[in-house]
Amino acid sequence: MHTSFVLANIINWGWLSIGPPYIYININPVIVQIGPVALRWYGLMYVVGIVIGLWAIRHYTERKGLTQNIVYRIFWWCLVAGLIGGRLYFVVQQPNFFSYYLIQPQHILATWEGGMAFFGAIFLVIPTIFWRARVERINPLVAIDAGVLFAIVGQIFGRIGNLINGDIIGYRSTLPWSTVYQNPNSFACLNPAANTCNVPVQPAAGYELLSNIAVMVLMFYLAYRVRRPGVLMLIYLYAYVITQFLLFFVRDNVVVTFLGLNWGLKQAQWTSLVVFIILLPITYLVFRYSKPVPKGAVAATYGIPQKPKPEVEEHKEEDGENQPADGKDEAGTNDRQEMPRETHEKIEG
Repeated sequence: MHTSFVLANIINWGWLSIGPPYIYININPVIVQIGPVALRWYGLMYVVGIVIGLWAIRHYTERKGLTQNIVYRIFWWCLVAGLIGGRLYFVVQQPNFFSYYLIQPQHILATWEGGMAFFGAIFLVIPTIFWRARVERINPLVAIDAGVLFAIVGQIFGRIGNLINGDIIGYRSTLPWSTVYQNPNSFACLNPAANTCNVPVQPAAGYELLSNIAVMVLMFYLAYRVRRPGVLMLIYLYAYVITQFLLFFVRDNVVVTFLGLNWGLKQAQWTSLVVFIILLPITYLVFRYSKPVPKGAVAATYGIPQKPKPEVEEHKEEDGENQPADGKDEAGTNDRQEMPRETHEKIEG
């Protein structure tokens, strides 16, 4: 108990205090509001995550032969796909989908209000990367590997946004690291029926943050050692479905049935099981058809047919090789010299 009091005296910043006996968060999710426009911590964390994520994968993409132009051309498509997929998958799972979101559709894409289901982003972004990689004539698995490295970095900042928002709530708990949300604008306090305001709960968002950090360290360690395209994608997806399945046992979400099965699981856990099963044949295909890139080869284009050069350019190159350095036509200048003597006499005559 004495230690808890010492910590409380050390960390007591008003917006965050530790013990005794819990962790208290008193942060307004809205940073500043001007009329109807509000800048929220959740949205700001998304921007920070995107910037840091692009910076973090820069050296990896350069080593794999992905230019910054290609990265950004693919990124903008993925950004739109990720926001739409993540938000829509979150919205359709909500119990008030018909009574709230369909009646007020302006809230469906209001990502700044909080609430993103990352599985939805995965379902839409991976096909988008595959499509754009084919357009760019690069190996789709190399591009997806870079994409999941970006994702794991960005997720960390998203979880910080979740912690501030109070939109990922665990079950009630008496553990010393339980979280208590105190700000009346926190998502934990906006729904009185949930009774999660000023109540100690499992820090589910904190658990997810720690798992993201652990997976990120593993992936960046392997990124410099694995030469088979697609392996990083598999590690990320397996890690995500396993951690989601386990962590949702402490999240206070609605238990749902699936195909008539009532196993006491939540929606994300059912999704994790389905994705895990789908990953098994994908794993076989990756190890069957994706070959390790030889040292010295460019991973992004290795084994991918490239556009042939236009014929006009090829002819120009050939003409340039055949043309003498002084630009003169040797054959033309020597024609007269090589004429027989009789021909010279006739011409002169």
